Amino acid sequence: MRASHILIKHEGSRRKASWRDPEGVAISATTRDDAADLARALRDQIVAGELKFEAAATDNSDCNSAKRGGDLGPFERGKMQKPFEKAVIALKVGEMSDVVDTDSGVHIILRTG
Repeated sequence: MRASHILIKHEGSRRKASWRDPEGVAISATTRDDAADLARALRDQIVAGELKFEAAATDNSDCNSAKRGGDLGPFERGKMQKPFEKAVIALKVGEMSDVVDTDSGVHIILRTG
């Protein structure tokens, strides 16, 4: 399977640093609810056609995959955190998830394969 995602880290994320926030200052000050609100707002803009998924990921994701428009590449079962994998499996290719919580933060996931 294959997916792209937008990861928004928050104060409860297992790792508070990211390529966008190397010291984790902003991440540590972001609540889970604020992170989920941002993820939902980005999803709404994507669904409305106001924003491309890849651009949203590049500009907003805390994952290094942002440099590839959120593309995680192909992966097998058991390689991702359970809630993430479960969400990907539930999606059809081309479908986008609602907010998905993992230990890393909140995600919007686009199944691409």
